[in-house]
Amino acid sequence: MNQNDTDPQNQTAQPDSVADAPAADPIAALEAEKTELKDKFLRLMADMENLRRRTEREVADARTYAVANFARDMLNVADNVRRGIENVPADARESAEGAFKGLLEGIDLTERDLLKTLERHGVRKLDPQGQKFDPHVHQAMFEVPNPDVPNGTVVQVVQSGYVIGDRVLRPALVGVAKGGPKAGGGDAQDNTTPPLN
Repeated sequence: MNQNDTDPQNQTAQPDSVADAPAADPIAALEAEKTELKDKFLRLMADMENLRRRTEREVADARTYAVANFARDMLNVADNVRRGIENVPADARESAEGAFKGLLEGIDLTERDLLKTLERHGVRKLDPQGQKFDPHVHQAMFEVPNPDVPNGTVVQVVQSGYVIGDRVLRPALVGVAKGGPKAGGGDAQDNTTPPLN
């Protein structure tokens, strides 16, 4: 046996080296805790960024669509003004004089101003006459046999439609052509007449 192995001073040195081993465990534990906290921090930052984006989107939507209910109510006013204009016969309009002429011009001005005001707030009137039927913004009320225009073309507008932003406030009520030439240059999907609602 070696004298160093039986020496009491050497035996006290061994526990010191054993004491060094437990000291490595707290460092590893701190490293693991640091990694865990870093992961939590990164997740929290990602959550905050997602929340910020979602809030921005909701605020933008609120700005765009806040007037939707009011605008929907105003569409009846716009419809009534338009009906008033359309109910005056063309010959009476052309021969109008004096106060009656002023009244007609005032109603026309009121309609233009109402539509401009709606547009300023993101509400746009749809004018689908002659366009291809789009079920997202049009509602087919009837079919019109017309061999001169392609199937699925809007040939009559019963009631104007309106959109706000990219949402439909009210679909346009339309009459759709049936029996005309094939639309879309022979594509079988485009040739079908849209179903009536």
